[in-house]
Order: sequence, then C-alpha cells, then structure tokens
Amino acid sequence: MKKWFAVIGDPIEHSKSPEMHNTWFEEMNIDATYIPIHVKPEQLEEAVSSLKLLGANGWNVTIPHKETIIPFLDELDELAEKMGAVNTVVRTEQGKLKGYNTDGKGFVHSLEEAIGNQHREKQVLIVGAGGAARGIAFALKQYGYKNISIANRTIGKAEAIINELEIGSAINLLQAEQTLDSFEIIIQATSAGLANGDFQLPFSLEKLQPEAIVADIVYNPLKTYFLNSAEKLGARTVNGLGMFVHQGAIAFEHWLKQYPNTNSMIKRLTERLEGE
Repeated sequence: MKKWFAVIGDPIEHSKSPEMHNTWFEEMNIDATYIPIHVKPEQLEEAVSSLKLLGANGWNVTIPHKETIIPFLDELDELAEKMGAVNTVVRTEQGKLKGYNTDGKGFVHSLEEAIGNQHREKQVLIVGAGGAARGIAFALKQYGYKNISIANRTIGKAEAIINELEIGSAINLLQAEQTLDSFEIIIQATSAGLANGDFQLPFSLEKLQPEAIVADIVYNPLKTYFLNSAEKLGARTVNGLGMFVHQGAIAFEHWLKQYPNTNSMIKRLTERLEGE
C-alpha cells in the first residue's frame, strides 16, 4: 500500500520539504508521496485527527505548530520532551502518534559535515534563545560540546535554556559583542535574515576571530547578511541549508528506517536557491 507523508504549517507554500522528500522517494524506489498542507492554528487539533484518520504514515511540523501540537500526540521522544517542541510525527506500528525533534541534530550533522567533529571542546556562542536555539543547544550537549554560551536580547530566556542544560552561561548582546573574540564557533539561531525579512546584525562583529566558524540556521538566502559580514572578516561560514536537509533526512529515517543521500540533495537545493 502506498505510504504518504506531509508537512503542516502556516504559511506552507514556501516549504522545500515536498521537493526534498519526493526526490528521495524516487531515488530510493519507495512507493510514497509527500504533500504540503496549510493548517491554521485554530485548525490544528482537527488537522491531527484528520491526518490520523486518513492514514498518514507521518508528517513534519513547521511554524507555528511545533509547540502547540504536543497535546494532540500520544508520546514524545526524550529530546522533543526536553525541548517542548516537535517537528516530526511518526505513526507507530501500534497506531500511536510519537513526536520527535530533529532540528538540533540536523544542525549538528550539518556543522560537523562542514568542519569535522574535532571542535567539540571549543567555545560556542548561540545567538538567540527561541525554539531553534534550544534544540541546537540540547543537541550540541548530546554530541559532547561542553562550552556553550547563549546570547539573547532578553537574558532571562537564555538563562532558562542554560539552567535546563546545566552547562554553559547566558549573556546579553552587549556582553556577546565585547567578548566575541573568546568564541570559536558562533551560531545565528534566529529566523532573522530570511529572504523576506530585514536583518540587522545583533551586535558588532568587529572582535570576531579571523579563524572563527560562523553558522546561520537560515537557508534562504543561502548567504545571509550575518554570514556575509563574518566572511568579510575572514571567518569560515556554514549556511542553513545543511541543517534543513539533515533534519529532513533524520525524519525520513524515523519514518522508513533508511537514511537518504543528503549530499546530492544539498547540491540540488543549492542550485535551486541560487537560481531563484
């Protein structure tokens, strides 16, 4: 019987997930399809019931439903429970709906694909304290990164994540600016810098180490203003496309117990986004 999967969000028309997953199904000769479904916040409970009733094998969850979907699921994996956010739902063999969060692990896969895994002792600065920052911080800790600081305009939000992590420190944006030369990996973990957004640097990069590794979770545009600014100062940069592809690949593995070809997908989507 043909399997089917979806991504739900509001808005949803911009998502590259259907192209990505349907390409992987074709490459791997899997009889399945993946569709986008526009779900407004007030429709979420009804949408989850409908997806279950209609036999969806699983689906991805994007903005603004990552936190609010949790009450409508039967169980969560440990990371999703700690993060309080879900981006992947699996329909188990028992018919239960289990929530996972693959965003943070997807980021670490992407980062280490670009720079290797020999940097886990280095000082890491995460800019932002939202859901993405939380997921990345938890995943970094899981993979053995020990020196994590989180900078945010509202320091209380950063402190909340650090207290949960029981590792690292929370600082404000001015402190981040003044101590930037002490960090070897800097991660821009907010949605600022999207193609349709107006991004200003959260703080001056003047003290950035020339050898620093600077990453952004935004993948459209591929080269954000943050990355461009860092690159001009000699930093090595990592765009957000790898995170997007790897979080999708980890979801794919949860659904189908196979890991798809991420290298060819990153190349394909890079060409697509450069063309746009």
